[in-house]
Amino acid sequence: MHSYPTSGDIRVHIEQYVATIEFSRPPNNHFDEALISALADVMEALDADPSCRAIVLASEGKVFCAGADFSAPQHNDGRPLNAGMLYKKGLRMFRTRKPVVAAVQGAAIGGGLGLALTADFRVTCDEARFSANFTRLGTHPGFGLTATLPRLIGPQQAALLFYTGRRINGTEAVRIGLADMLVPQAEVRSAAWQLAAEIAASAPCSVMSLRETLRRGLADHVEAATEREFVEQHWQFLTEDFQEGKAAMAQRRSPVFKGE
Repeated sequence: MHSYPTSGDIRVHIEQYVATIEFSRPPNNHFDEALISALADVMEALDADPSCRAIVLASEGKVFCAGADFSAPQHNDGRPLNAGMLYKKGLRMFRTRKPVVAAVQGAAIGGGLGLALTADFRVTCDEARFSANFTRLGTHPGFGLTATLPRLIGPQQAALLFYTGRRINGTEAVRIGLADMLVPQAEVRSAAWQLAAEIAASAPCSVMSLRETLRRGLADHVEAATEREFVEQHWQFLTEDFQEGKAAMAQRRSPVFKGE
């Protein structure tokens, strides 16, 4: 019998071979190294649990995940988080074996989009918003998105989202292949569970071996991408443009970048 968190930031419930992992960091479900590490811990434990054949990754509230909290206190070197260590923790999620369906009921922004893309499938609604907004903050994309986003929607569409930092709704996300199912907002969680249950009805060894075949090399690709992402973010976090990007986001205005 496996033990999983039932309080705090993460809750786990298993029903009919489907494990639902719900994380909660109200109001915006920002993550940090501790939350990503805890999610990876749970997924690795579910790998060893025969009562789980598929996973739903969900969050509580109106926002799926707004990524890292750049308004949080900075480290001594002026950077807002230890991105390198966070990415190492996140990489563990790509190396787990059981299929994951993300229930994206609201905004998946920045690293939150990266978290949604650790999953095999995404169920969403028109009200959801997806954005790789890093360039609007004045920094390089992270959380493996330079590997996962082009793989999912193609390099041209990925470049468009990266360069502009634009937000798209759930309808557009499904149209370009960023998400897989569009349902009413109130039904996102249940539809994600139904998809996971359909997967769980297939032979588990066959599904896991097929998943390994289809995702072969993905984790290694993400690892190489995050190493590059971290190097670029490491110095860009210290630029004036990044400070302007953070200020503009906090003040809900357009940033004015100087290229320095």
